[in-house]
Amino acid sequence: MFHVVLFEPEIPPNTGNIIRLCANTGAELHLIEPLGFAPDDAKLKRAGLDYQQWASVQRYASLDDFLASRQPSRVLAFSTRGTRPYADMVYREGDVLLFGPETRGLPADVLARFPDEHCLRVPMRPESRSLNLANTVAVAIYEAWRQSGFRGGG
Repeated sequence: MFHVVLFEPEIPPNTGNIIRLCANTGAELHLIEPLGFAPDDAKLKRAGLDYQQWASVQRYASLDDFLASRQPSRVLAFSTRGTRPYADMVYREGDVLLFGPETRGLPADVLARFPDEHCLRVPMRPESRSLNLANTVAVAIYEAWRQSGFRGGG
């Protein structure tokens, strides 16, 4: 199983879509506060449809609280400033896939906590700034899941 961590997510429909994505891939979702929306936001619920009942979603007051609680063996941070293409990574069960807020990405001090080879990027055209958060999570989790043989999928 993989873990998706959203660091201070801001846009409820993105988080709702990611809840749905995690329910469909078996990934656990972890939300790092502060959230840019209320947990009962109508847009969050609409995007997540009824998948929230099948998704494992947990909230943490800080990234440090998440790391202390879960003690992951490896964190892979996704950023437009990442040094390694996401498809070059060999993913392992239990990996944490960390994503930043939609309007600013992961802060430099968060990225600096992880080795350069664990700071990943999704390639895009040079004139582009960024991808939608939910799309980026989908690209990453499906590559990780593909590498594990889509274990648990049908």
